[in-house]
Amino acid sequence: MSLAPWRGAIARALHRNRSLVYARYLQLATVRADNRPANRTVVFRDFLKDTNQLKFITDTRSDKIDQIKTQHWAEACWYFPNSREQFRIAGRLTLVDSDNDVLQSARLTTWQELSDAARLQFAWPHPGKPRDAAPEAFTPPAPDPLQPVSNFCLLLLDPVQVDHLELRGEPQNRSIYQLDENQQWFCEEVNP
Repeated sequence: MSLAPWRGAIARALHRNRSLVYARYLQLATVRADNRPANRTVVFRDFLKDTNQLKFITDTRSDKIDQIKTQHWAEACWYFPNSREQFRIAGRLTLVDSDNDVLQSARLTTWQELSDAARLQFAWPHPGKPRDAAPEAFTPPAPDPLQPVSNFCLLLLDPVQVDHLELRGEPQNRSIYQLDENQQWFCEEVNP
């Protein structure tokens, strides 16, 4: 598979905004069972090797897991303040949990690349449940840095459309990249 043409624009935006720690944060919207949107901020972890899939992490105990299992379509919105660019990335989500044999090596590598603090959050009490009153609940023993805990999940977004808006310039520039039925990307310049 060849890399998508929009990958270069994201790489440039990441480079231009590298001084901003939050430039790797983006919003990911899914659909709840009642068809209402659910949006949250996630951290871009990288692209899955030799693919166009964006990598994120999540806890299998979180609400978004059931949302994704019911409806795998999602959209991410990523804004880069230094370069004044927005990317809206629509695609299908794939959950890579401990039962996914095909992508288990990617899950393992992602776990090993996390900071100790990030790994520790997966040992905390169940997300979204009433807060545990015991202070020690949030200072558990450190998980094994080599082997993921069972509730650690790699989340992949496989884009089918990328809408890139450059807010600098008069007029502004906007490009929409689409994946066609032959798995080929094409780009159309559109009005901002």
